[in-house]
Amino acid sequence: MLHPSYTELMNVVNSEVEAGEQPVVNSRYSIVMATSKRAKSIIAGERPLVDGRGKKPLSIAVEELYKQKVRIVNEDEKMLEAEDRGEDVEGLLEQSQEMAGTETVDEEDVLTEEAAEEQEVIEEQEASKE
Repeated sequence: MLHPSYTELMNVVNSEVEAGEQPVVNSRYSIVMATSKRAKSIIAGERPLVDGRGKKPLSIAVEELYKQKVRIVNEDEKMLEAEDRGEDVEGLLEQSQEMAGTETVDEEDVLTEEAAEEQEVIEEQEASKE
């Protein structure tokens, strides 16, 4: 069984959302995408924010998210944070729009979510046999 579970990760990520606000993540797919993006940045050379000795980059990314060392932000939050730092918000907005125009969700991404769900079911079955 995965620890933490997708449900636990979603609860942690959404823990700072106030009543009536939209949650940061609504699905396992969002968790998968966020952790894979962080794992790629670790592979590219960014320092892990938790003890990563003997762990794979994806496991490190999951632990970072669970321990709230990293957080998932939407585009509006990115723009507000950039504005607070005095960055060129208009340039970031244009860059974001360009990226959104070229980004597509293909069948392979959907299959990845299904595969993750199937893996979780298999692991739960194996855990219940033990």
